[in-house]
Amino acid sequence: MNNHTNLLDEVFEKFVSTARIFRDREVLRHDYLPEKLPHREAQIKTLGETVAPVLKGARCSNVFIYGKTGTGKTAVTKYVLQHLEVKAKELGAPVKFCYVNCRLAGTEYRVFSVLCRNIGISVPFTGLSVGEVFNRFKNGLDVSKKLLIIVLDEIDALIKARGDTLLYELTRINETLRNSKVSLIGISNDLRLKEFLDPRVLSSLSEEEIVFRPYDASELKNILSERAKLAFQEGALSDGALSLCSALAAAEHGDARRALDLLRVAGEVAERKGASVVVEEDIREAEKHIEHNRVTEALQNLTLHSKLVVLSVFHLNKAKVHKAVTGEIYEVYSELCGELGVTPLTQRRVSTLFK
Repeated sequence: MNNHTNLLDEVFEKFVSTARIFRDREVLRHDYLPEKLPHREAQIKTLGETVAPVLKGARCSNVFIYGKTGTGKTAVTKYVLQHLEVKAKELGAPVKFCYVNCRLAGTEYRVFSVLCRNIGISVPFTGLSVGEVFNRFKNGLDVSKKLLIIVLDEIDALIKARGDTLLYELTRINETLRNSKVSLIGISNDLRLKEFLDPRVLSSLSEEEIVFRPYDASELKNILSERAKLAFQEGALSDGALSLCSALAAAEHGDARRALDLLRVAGEVAERKGASVVVEEDIREAEKHIEHNRVTEALQNLTLHSKLVVLSVFHLNKAKVHKAVTGEIYEVYSELCGELGVTPLTQRRVSTLFK
């Protein structure tokens, strides 16, 4: 055995013999869907009432869901639609839903590809026009004779980067379908998204609107307490750590995702120290770690043009231009686009990237 193997054996043996913080850390992940969603009963009821008509063969209204990150929008939507599918199966109703994260998909082509796969239509990774992929989806859907609810999560990210063409096509799709029907649920972290939409798209998509307010400190503590019972060994989380975690997340617009991340990372910090209880110091350490990762992730997830705008500001700052105006930023941005052989966006469009 080499030294690296011995080192890893020590690491793994230490973890197996001393890990006593977590019972199930997966409960603290973003994609975990709990059996109950506390403090979101009103939103669950409203969305349930909105989508219920599909159980009797009717198309339900399109819905626009707004709220800041970590306010339960995605969890509530998946929760309601999963229960809807179960009920539809009991009744023999041809109901199906498809979830697409638009920020991860990134382009109209990939969004339509996900929709195609959802109804069993294969699409190559590249090589077709967006129009062709859309037509394949439309034709395949009509053959399937389904009532399809499409969830477009983080739709604001795609619209800001690519415009609202995709939404325009989807809001008009029922005009050409004979045997199937489509309803849309758009989820946005940006309450100002309406400013970016064509009025025709906005009127079609916003048949119903649901706003998710941020959780307060008390609600966050309640949510975390419920998750902590499942995630941690008994006695492995101090009351002080739980209260601090809730307070920090409440201070940042009541973000439950951030609170869950803080708890999980704090548990991992305590675990690596060989501790048996997560304390406030571990929460503080987790906060530093998450903040660093969040800045890095935010930069990585920017579109190419947003990255070029940030780089333009960086260049101007380096050149001691501390109060650069939009025109100066746009000038540097245009030069960078030229160096990369990329067509620059208009100055008006670039100015929206600052918001």
